[in-house]
Amino acid sequence: MRVVIDTNILWVSISRKSTTHWVFEELLKQKFELCVSSEILTEYEEIISKRLSPTIATSTMELLDTLSNVFKVEVYYRWNLITVDPDDNKFTDCAIAGGCNFIVTQDHHFNGVKNHSFPPISVINLEQFRQILVG
Repeated sequence: MRVVIDTNILWVSISRKSTTHWVFEELLKQKFELCVSSEILTEYEEIISKRLSPTIATSTMELLDTLSNVFKVEVYYRWNLITVDPDDNKFTDCAIAGGCNFIVTQDHHFNGVKNHSFPPISVINLEQFRQILVG
């Protein structure tokens, strides 16, 4: 299963104290494939650095670079499916270019994408992702 994970889910899941740490653990166990673009990696690093620390951000980026289940996707076309927060389009564009099964997010800006028939994008929340992964 290939997914794109929204930044707000990834950075919170890094801490072992987080109730969402299972996301990061499942990534490390290679239970799913994570697709990222350069733009997504830049945002991950920026937010993790700001919310946790620059050291944790650097370590996380190095880890993502070495995991065999993390795929760097080149985005050649901008679909501009999200008008409420255009910055979120980097996630939909990556999901389409990477042939992802899901975008995992808690962000309500993605609600409108669920109704698009083309290109088809499945947007799920954290609990739905957990049900798919761990049951």
